[in-house]
Amino acid sequence: MSIRILIADEFEVVREGVRSFLEILPDMEVVGQAADGRMAVQLAHESRPDILILDSLMPVLNGIDTARQIARELPGIKIVAFSAHLENRNVREMFKAGAIGYVSKYGGCQELIAAIESVASGKVYLSPSITSLVIEGFVHRSQDDVSPYSLLTAKERQVLQLLAEGKTTKEVAHELNISAKAVEWRRSKTMHKLNVHNIAELVKYAIREEIISVHA
Repeated sequence: MSIRILIADEFEVVREGVRSFLEILPDMEVVGQAADGRMAVQLAHESRPDILILDSLMPVLNGIDTARQIARELPGIKIVAFSAHLENRNVREMFKAGAIGYVSKYGGCQELIAAIESVASGKVYLSPSITSLVIEGFVHRSQDDVSPYSLLTAKERQVLQLLAEGKTTKEVAHELNISAKAVEWRRSKTMHKLNVHNIAELVKYAIREEIISVHA
């Protein structure tokens, strides 16, 4: 039986590249592609893949929150993070969100295949190139090392990302199906928790914490 795979990455060239080499393999089938986090959640519900290959830095709904939502709503789907962002915090947050594999985009096709096969068999996979970073981060991490981002609610994280991507209050309200006043209230709470004082600082925070990319 083939391993059914959903690919979620912002860039079409990456999605198509991954699809093209996976579909050569007789035991792997690509069942869909998603260009943003919200689309990934929707397609995961529709196609019910065995494995989701997910970039940690996604538009509309970032990879961490995408992983968190899918792990909560569709726990049978195994999530493999496939990312060029190898910072310890990013790796740690993806695993906390529900990923059981993390692969560097610099590692090549064979490493991604190895991760898919490992995760499909129920094992955790971590790229050899970032194992030492994770261990070092664990050793030196303080018990009090809690990111302010982790204090935000799911809706506050979504409001933060959409505002940082340049959407207006009205557009965010439409996107999340809430009122403009609810957006403003969550924006205020978010800025207070993150200790930022205007939208410019909010955008800088989102870029620094890799919630959005610089070109988003």
